[in-house]
Amino acid sequence: MLDYLPRYYGDSRTVRNLTAQEAEEIIQLQDRIQDVLRQFFVDTAVWGLSYWENVCGIPVDENKPKEQRRSVIKSKLRGAGTVTLAVIKNVVDSFENGEIQLQENFAKYEVVITFIGKRGVPPNLNDVRTALREIVPAHLSIRFEYTYLRWEELDKANLNWDELEALSMTWDQLEVWKPEEKKL
Repeated sequence: MLDYLPRYYGDSRTVRNLTAQEAEEIIQLQDRIQDVLRQFFVDTAVWGLSYWENVCGIPVDENKPKEQRRSVIKSKLRGAGTVTLAVIKNVVDSFENGEIQLQENFAKYEVVITFIGKRGVPPNLNDVRTALREIVPAHLSIRFEYTYLRWEELDKANLNWDELEALSMTWDQLEVWKPEEKKL
């Protein structure tokens, strides 16, 4: 800031001190402005998530992880309008581990959702279920399916029992393991 003043002010200790303090205040103000601006976007909001939840009519739960809260907000924002398979997919994709395959079962009046992004049950399945129940017509049931390690996949990894044991995995870890992720 001193560069914008006449040169003779550069010799004044008072002016140098004053401009240094003003510069520090301006930097802090810019930081606060940037922080407020981040709250306008769901992906970068932190303390502003509660405002987003209020706007969307979602109960505020400060104990829930921020990423899960963001997922619920995004699903609520994406779920507006006519419900199609694309809308359902878009809503579920907004959640953590939300990569899915959709199937309509007209004979049974149901929508089958298979989680394929990661194996096992997603950590925020209740949020997914709640979001879908709000948008899917009441006459349709929603069935969830999950992917786990199948014997055929384990056979394709060509591991003997010693190699499999050397991976030091618990049964739960083995159920969600993808053989192509770790090969010996």
